[in-house]
Amino acid sequence: MLGRKIKISVLLVLFTTSLAFCQSEVLKPVVNNLAYYKQKKDLKYLAAAKKSIDSLITNHADSADTKKIVYRAVVNSTIAYVDSANTLKLPVDFFNKTADLVDKLMAKKRLGVYQSEVEYAKRCIANVYIRRGFVFMSTSDFVNANQVFIKALKYAPSFTQLNFYIAYCSNKLGNMQDAAKYYTYLINADSTQSQYVEALSGIYRSMGDTSKALETVQKGRKLLPNDRLLLLDEANIYNNRKDYHALEPLLGQLLDIYPNNADIAFVAANCYDNLNRYDKAETYYQQAIELNGAAYDPVYNLGLLYFRESLVKTADKQKYIANAIQLLDKANEISPNDIRGLQVLRLVYIQTQNKTQLINVNNKLKQLTNQ
Repeated sequence: MLGRKIKISVLLVLFTTSLAFCQSEVLKPVVNNLAYYKQKKDLKYLAAAKKSIDSLITNHADSADTKKIVYRAVVNSTIAYVDSANTLKLPVDFFNKTADLVDKLMAKKRLGVYQSEVEYAKRCIANVYIRRGFVFMSTSDFVNANQVFIKALKYAPSFTQLNFYIAYCSNKLGNMQDAAKYYTYLINADSTQSQYVEALSGIYRSMGDTSKALETVQKGRKLLPNDRLLLLDEANIYNNRKDYHALEPLLGQLLDIYPNNADIAFVAANCYDNLNRYDKAETYYQQAIELNGAAYDPVYNLGLLYFRESLVKTADKQKYIANAIQLLDKANEISPNDIRGLQVLRLVYIQTQNKTQLINVNNKLKQLTNQ
């Protein structure tokens, strides 16, 4: 059956803010230059704002002034985010020092009127890490990508998409437990997506925990009841577990959604076959063959069904035997070396006492099994 691949968007999410700068005579040059930058997007105003705020912090007392430190964080984090090419020629440790400065502000228990400024600085730092993460991912360096996305999450914990990036990288690195943890965060979020459910279910299946996989898909279907591929995922699990009683109630919806899908027609036929509902099984085996005549399994299974029916429906024995031979011969043409079909053909020829064909089939089986 069909599934969906995880797609990851390489679009940096831009955090926006309506930051209202405080009015202070001392900080007026800083605030003005920030406002000019916001209007004209010219880095010279950020350079001027940095020069102004740096000139205000010259001793220990200045370094303890929350207002000044907050505005240094605002200016420096803005530069770190917007000047990715380092046009202003700042030192290589500029970003790390800026992140450290923001960390110190985050550690303060009370920020009062400066909370929005610190949140703005945090978003800028997070965006720098996100941007770096995408650069690492573009070269398949998932180790470093994972590390910087985790750092970004520290500054933007409400940005749920980061959990996806971390889960994706963890999955790529084979860290299934971590990937499962972050996908679980996403599924429990208000705006979950079916791709997260599918990814988590796939992880559990790869770990051999089909119960968790099924639980995940069922939860996803409650959250997203109209998602077609989650319906397909649940059906896949039941089919792989051979839980045909659980699969049967899903077949009607699946067949309505995918009326021309040979794989789904075959799954439906096989399910009905195992539930001894042979009329429906015959119908959907025939549909699967009509949709894809080159597939071996529907042809073989229908031939086998007809052979079984010939053993119990004696009144129509010849009709079923003839149909069985026709389909099993076709299956043999599709896959001449498949032992299953040859073994059933041997039983058919024993029943019909066709010695010539029986010898041919036995010789072919001996060649394939070296017996």
